[in-house]
Amino acid sequence: MNEQMIVGCGYVGTRLAFKYREQGEAVTGIVRSEAGMARLEQLGIKGLRCDLAAEDLGDLGFADARVFHFAPPPGNGVQDPHTRHLVEGFERYGHPRRLVYISTTGVYGDCAGAWIDETHPVAPVAARSQRRLDAEETLRRWSSASGRDLVILRVAGIYGPDRLPLERIRAGTPMVRPQDAPYTNRIHVDDLVTACIAAMARAPSGAIYNACDGHPSTMTDYFLDVAAAAGLPSPPLISLEEAADRLSEGMLSYLSESRRLRNDRLREDLGVVFRYPSLAEGLRGLF
Repeated sequence: MNEQMIVGCGYVGTRLAFKYREQGEAVTGIVRSEAGMARLEQLGIKGLRCDLAAEDLGDLGFADARVFHFAPPPGNGVQDPHTRHLVEGFERYGHPRRLVYISTTGVYGDCAGAWIDETHPVAPVAARSQRRLDAEETLRRWSSASGRDLVILRVAGIYGPDRLPLERIRAGTPMVRPQDAPYTNRIHVDDLVTACIAAMARAPSGAIYNACDGHPSTMTDYFLDVAAAAGLPSPPLISLEEAADRLSEGMLSYLSESRRLRNDRLREDLGVVFRYPSLAEGLRGLF
């Protein structure tokens, strides 16, 4: 079978499936639940159901396909058994021709706000990022052993339609003061889809790309900009000391890492042209 198969066909995967379908190419979305299958059916996307927590996934038709692996790891631990199960399925039933994996820029860890590119050493701190690095390493071993192509996209925070922190802003949840806020990076979902297609079509095996718009800002500036674009009151601003008592553990973990990511390799090597090269342009397209 020679088609695109999207493992974890959710927010990004659905948009990717639509884009391939517009180009007249075959595409199958793989989801975990019956609700996911019903959603794909409603959208007119061919679907398969598969739970990557299962040790034997069965023959899903991956042999010689072009596979996008978007499915997240489990929510705990520092390893990703889901990706191992996927690779074991390849070994049992047939290897895909090519695989593009969505990882996270969190694998770089805290860089104290420095500008970095794909050559920067990985040093994930948060468990969620350690799980992604474990998946990267599992897939690199698979690619080396099977001789099949692997491309890794380390993706920044994704925003787009229905993917903005509007409820948090409406609830008046505070954010740290701009001078205390870390740098964060992001990418509009439509530009990520463009990057995924380019990676599958043109990237050399083993390549790693930072998938971000190249215009980082502080996390607080992000929330302030979204609030302004949506016509909502700005979130109240608090000190880091106050944040330790008032913000969730998950948000505090994001506040503990700061980095600014370059995307030169994505633009220059793959020729990706951003429709939304900055948050300001992305927000103008949403409101």
